[in-house]
Amino acid sequence: MSDAIESRLKELGITLPVAAAPAANYVSYVISGNMLYISGQLPTENGKLEIKGLVGSDVDVTTASRAAELCAINILSQAKAALGGDLGKIKRVVKLSSFVASAPGFTEQHIVTNGASNLIANVLGEAGKHARAAVGMAALPLNAAVEIEAVIEIEA
Repeated sequence: MSDAIESRLKELGITLPVAAAPAANYVSYVISGNMLYISGQLPTENGKLEIKGLVGSDVDVTTASRAAELCAINILSQAKAALGGDLGKIKRVVKLSSFVASAPGFTEQHIVTNGASNLIANVLGEAGKHARAAVGMAALPLNAAVEIEAVIEIEA
């Protein structure tokens, strides 16, 4: 399974970054039993926050969807670190919770979140199909446009 996942990442042109260290007094992930909880990931690339501002005024939906994709890439990076480099240990992504910094009146958080949902499903196949929430927020840390956290079932 891990080889298939690595092949899909390569086909999609995705190289997972080294998992980022936490920026405050928390951990990047927690494993409890057969569940992996990944802290909220921001749309960073090459160690830099790439997409900032309120979606619907500063950031358009297409760019915000790319932000969600970057969050998903960072989720996979954290999962890989948590699982000793073996994404094949993922049994199922149970839930993604997506937080979208939204301008007043913006109501397309679900479309933004599709960026992450589609990437996770494309990379992990059936194991990547998940429940989710897509919520509008007044602001996010560091002025990020999107933040996404994940709950993943893993092999015990």
